[in-house]
Amino acid sequence: MEENMEEGQTQKGCFECCIKCLGGIPYASLIATILLYAGVALFCGCGHEALSGTVNILQTYFEMARTTGDTLDVFTMIDIFKYVIYGIAAAFFVYGILLMVEGFFTTGAIKDLYGDFKITTCGRCVSAWFIMLTYLFMLAWLGVTAFTSLPVYMYFNLWTICRNTTLVEGANLCLDLRQFGIVTIGEEKKICTVSENFLRMCESTELNMTFHLFIVALAGAGAAVIAMVHYLMVLSANWAYVKDACRMQKYEDIKSKEEQELHDIHSTRSKERLNAYT
Repeated sequence: MEENMEEGQTQKGCFECCIKCLGGIPYASLIATILLYAGVALFCGCGHEALSGTVNILQTYFEMARTTGDTLDVFTMIDIFKYVIYGIAAAFFVYGILLMVEGFFTTGAIKDLYGDFKITTCGRCVSAWFIMLTYLFMLAWLGVTAFTSLPVYMYFNLWTICRNTTLVEGANLCLDLRQFGIVTIGEEKKICTVSENFLRMCESTELNMTFHLFIVALAGAGAAVIAMVHYLMVLSANWAYVKDACRMQKYEDIKSKEEQELHDIHSTRSKERLNAYT
């Protein structure tokens, strides 16, 4: 009988501990982090593969070659974009972890788990710094989203030309890379529907795959923007919580100080009365 009671108490204690642990999870920050990681993963992974596919299309069908020397051509720019993608993936992986840690330490349930804590000036400055940094990152991701829409627009035009060629017989449509600033004005890299390279490009799966990869990368950048907005909402709520906690902390300090003074005054008067009586 006693063993059953002990087992029941143990199970109850484990259940209460699990409830406390689950209550200490910052679910809003967790959702924003998952959305951020998903968006960054889609943007970086699909963007990298789409850039590689773009290089193959330019070399195979537009017959472009890398220039020797220190000339900044489209292939060098694509390599730079790939390195930027590597940096974005690493930076936002770390930033997501930092925001999750900040969410844990500013969640009200943490106070119940680890006892009362003091809100320091450094903690308030860290929260304000995260708000400012997240706002700047949101603006940066808006720029990345706008920039990612450019290759989507280019590939949409190319895909439309391929589609119109199959629908309209005898149509002679051309695509000049100088229109998009990919090559200089002096270079003529134009492909027309009557050429064999154009027909092979439209029939290949590489064009369709690269086009859809850029679309997914654009969606990933948009998801990262939504995650940044979500983070701003969470951080603003956490800042309000920290601010209220600071006010409550000052109130408790003043209240305890006044109670201590009243206690000291009462003790002093009691001693004086006792001394006068004796």
